[in-house]
Amino acid sequence: MSNEINHVMVVGAGQMGAGIAQVALVAGLKVTLVDVSPEVVAKGRAKIEAGLAKMVEKAKLNDAKLKDAIARLSTANAILDVKGADVGIEAVSENEELKKKIFKDLDAAVRLGGVLATNTSSIPITRIAATTKRPEAVIGMHFMNPVPVMALVEIIRGAATSDETYAATRALAEKMGKTTVVSKDFPGFIVNRVLIPMLNEACFALMEGLASAEDIDTAMKLGTNQPMGPLALADFIGLDTVLSIAQVLHAGLGESKYRPCPLLRQYVEAGWLGKKTGRGFYKY
Repeated sequence: MSNEINHVMVVGAGQMGAGIAQVALVAGLKVTLVDVSPEVVAKGRAKIEAGLAKMVEKAKLNDAKLKDAIARLSTANAILDVKGADVGIEAVSENEELKKKIFKDLDAAVRLGGVLATNTSSIPITRIAATTKRPEAVIGMHFMNPVPVMALVEIIRGAATSDETYAATRALAEKMGKTTVVSKDFPGFIVNRVLIPMLNEACFALMEGLASAEDIDTAMKLGTNQPMGPLALADFIGLDTVLSIAQVLHAGLGESKYRPCPLLRQYVEAGWLGKKTGRGFYKY
């Protein structure tokens, strides 16, 4: 495996994909942003340009570097139209079938010796890798949201992931200015394995009438020095995403302590998904 990484293909031009593309550009890499929807690609590109402009305002980037970064960004509507990428990072929604389809295309498009990475927050890397002809090149590269702000990348090794793939991925994350942690391929990895049960428990506390949403959040913020209370954080993440990861933990680990709170399910069924829909545990 050649460790030289110059060209990164990011698949999925939503919030996470645009954020990953932005940090890769700031790190001096050539980036191709791919999405089947031309509208989503255009929105993603605009988001990246706005993010870079904000860095200029904050004096974290100068005008010349801004122009240079934008010049290194290209877009496409199909993975197979992209030639010679050293790394493919998939950042689409948490849909296993969709991810597997994308990985078959990445397998064909990313150069031999390259890395096939997924930004999944909960789907097993080993299962995704099994759909490719080179499972040793597949790895989890889980960025935190918002990507340009959050310092962490969780690296998840599947059953077949090679040491070379891990080393190249770690070097790439560090080049992007991130701190890495490494996790085995078990449901939830590190962050969500610990975080989601806490958010779920806050839902149970609210459902049981232990305290108001505001008091639960204030208690956890001031009592454990967290920047955001668990219910406000769940609203920020999206209650549908929280529920989906809770279901993955429950199914994958099989223990009742991971059972999603009925109140969380009810809010998702009502379409109250948090900040993005204007209502969750709070109104926005």
